[in-house]
Amino acid sequence: MRYRVKICGLTDPGQAVAAAGAGADAIGLVFYPRSRRAVRVEQGAAIAAALPPFVSAVGLFVDPAPEEVERVLRGCPLDLLQFHGREDAAFCEGFGLRYLKAIAMGGGADPRREMEAHPAARGFLLDSHAGGKMGGSGERFDWGRIPEALERPWLLAGGLDPGNVAAALALTRPFGVDVSSGVETAPGQKDPRLVREFLDMVRQVERE
Repeated sequence: MRYRVKICGLTDPGQAVAAAGAGADAIGLVFYPRSRRAVRVEQGAAIAAALPPFVSAVGLFVDPAPEEVERVLRGCPLDLLQFHGREDAAFCEGFGLRYLKAIAMGGGADPRREMEAHPAARGFLLDSHAGGKMGGSGERFDWGRIPEALERPWLLAGGLDPGNVAAALALTRPFGVDVSSGVETAPGQKDPRLVREFLDMVRQVERE
């Protein structure tokens, strides 16, 4: 099977072009001011504009006000929204755009229950963060807590890097993976070599 790969927390167009060139399916733009990887609307727009066709730009928010999401959407072309806080389905569906919902595995969330609560979500991220916080910590959760045969598409996130992504895929068999700190030299500074290594490991698993 082919695994989808999202590289999250990019902060300049060059990083986005390099990630896309390495084979990433999507890149994540963080619109959460408290994050060390946060971008301004104009930064996000420049990054999204640099992406080649068929690479998605995903905007990440954590418990935003509706006006904040709308402000970003007016200035930055996004393909999907990603909500990392306690947003309910009505809120997530209120912007006329497809969305992903993060599930706080570090906070003991029940993936099946969260998926049932968001019937319109296009996919989910099972991440190591606790409720009301965001990922990018470099920490992983206990993958053994993931229920078998989840029926909705989901991405594995939290603590992934080139050294462990193959084992993670073999154990959990997600729809795809999401990586941030595992391919960085500093918060928001993606290392092209690590990005390529990460993608190469994913594609190697696909061929096995």
